[in-house]
Amino acid sequence: MYHCPVELALDVIGGKWRAVVLAHLKEGPHHYGELRRKVTGISEKMFVQRLRELQDAGLVARVERPPHVEYSLTEEGRTLGPALQALYDWGVLRAARTGVIIAS
Repeated sequence: MYHCPVELALDVIGGKWRAVVLAHLKEGPHHYGELRRKVTGISEKMFVQRLRELQDAGLVARVERPPHVEYSLTEEGRTLGPALQALYDWGVLRAARTGVIIAS
């Protein structure tokens, strides 16, 4: 039982890595290696765990396209688009206000 809708949302997408993976997949489908290179600072084990959690939550789809594996947002995952964009925009503005550099 949740006492606030934000509590539910953060239970599903909370934590730094899940939101980062979702933000990259918002750009479009990615092969595993391409997505892995974009999500820096995370161990391989943690990366795989987060991908599986997002799949289990119904937000990310894994499709085998030999010789590659491709990940993309599901229809449910795409509904997070506006929230992810709002977080992205806020992060850009926050970086500008505080002088934080965001590597691309």
